[in-house]
Amino acid sequence: MNLDAIPADILWGVATAAYQIEGAVDEDGRGSSIWDTFSHTAGRTRAGDNGDIADDHYHRWQQDVGIMRELGLGAYRFSIAWPRIQPSGSGRIEPRGVAFYDRLVDALLTAGVAPVATLYHWDLPQPLEDAGGWPVRDTAARFADYADAVGTALGDRVDTWITLNEPWCSAFLGYASGVHAPGRTSPSDALAAAHHLNLAHGAALAALRSVAPQARLSVALNLHVVRPEGSGDDDAARQVDAVGNRVFIGPMLGSGYPADLLADTSAFTDWSFVQDGDEAAIAAVESGGIDVLGVNYYTPVVVRQRDGRSEPERVRADGHGQSENSPFVGCTDVEFVAQPGPHTEMGWAVDPTGLTELLLRIHRDHPGLPVMITENGAAFDDEITNGLVHDQARIDYLHDHIEAMAEAVTAGADVRGYFVWSLMDNFEWAHGYSKRFGIVHVDYASQERTWKDSARWYRDLVARWKDRRL
Repeated sequence: MNLDAIPADILWGVATAAYQIEGAVDEDGRGSSIWDTFSHTAGRTRAGDNGDIADDHYHRWQQDVGIMRELGLGAYRFSIAWPRIQPSGSGRIEPRGVAFYDRLVDALLTAGVAPVATLYHWDLPQPLEDAGGWPVRDTAARFADYADAVGTALGDRVDTWITLNEPWCSAFLGYASGVHAPGRTSPSDALAAAHHLNLAHGAALAALRSVAPQARLSVALNLHVVRPEGSGDDDAARQVDAVGNRVFIGPMLGSGYPADLLADTSAFTDWSFVQDGDEAAIAAVESGGIDVLGVNYYTPVVVRQRDGRSEPERVRADGHGQSENSPFVGCTDVEFVAQPGPHTEMGWAVDPTGLTELLLRIHRDHPGLPVMITENGAAFDDEITNGLVHDQARIDYLHDHIEAMAEAVTAGADVRGYFVWSLMDNFEWAHGYSKRFGIVHVDYASQERTWKDSARWYRDLVARWKDRRL
């Protein structure tokens, strides 16, 4: 690998999410989230799996920080559980929840690992969902209050903040296809949720600027690399790009909602929930907007104009789980085309060229905007053999995607960070514990952590890069 092409100040890190690893869902005053409810509802997750215990990180965080220190990482991206901070989603702050993240941040700093905090990774407090959830405007206001509280508590030590993780999933998998919490299937609610997530992002930026003015602010978007199958499929790609990407990146980066998105979705909503001043508030014009854009990349998608397959077949081909309802609201004449292998255990095609393409698109469309790769990784069928986990397929995946990142940097992309998803195997949402993304293996019965070969490979890569700088 050509390490000379990788920026000398890049942050090498790993990423996790609170509900996927913490467990301890009933401890120290934590309230219930939509994922607690969803995962305890029959038929929603594989084998009825839930995050009640997960990786027991809430009790084993010191061990996990020790692993990060041994890996030689520069940063750790974690999420803060909103219901640990505000059990009801508003009002009273739970001091025991704040104290947990206080301890975690201090331990990371002592270990030489920069904390990168995500405010929201899908665990909406259940009382807010009971009041309407993200389709309701007030949820954005409650999120701003939460951001202010967390920023006040941790902003003196956390230099980088991410407002939302993959709001596309929250809005469209949660409220359109229903394969994620809260499991609703209303296209109009999904579009309203997308807007209020955007509004929450802008409000959180303003709140964080006021309490942590020195911090670097970001958002993590799972921008879709959308490719038309043939020369006649450009409009299919445009439709998916509108509701998969530009619904967020447009307003967040100051160009507002694209006209074609509004037209494509007019059968579902008139967008009257967008009020005067909202688009400026989303871009946080007065507080300076984001400092760096986080992008999560796993695989591209290939689309074509609908060719007559039944609706269930068409929906299942989009890679986000089985549902009779598509998450791609407004893409009524679009089919998602199965791609040739190799594939990960998620069924996603391994194609690192998509990462180069995505980084260069951002560089072209938004010159001067730095980027962090806030998630990149793969699930494979990992097994322990004689105390070892040989996961060469994951090593190959990471190697090729880091090379793809370096290629984009050589072509002009400004990349400031690379975070492997994930530090360790965990609760993979509706897939339960059946998919392993970690570079550290977790035995869920014993909670024993075992380094996979990919962890050693990543450790050695970071060490070689550090040596190059000296």
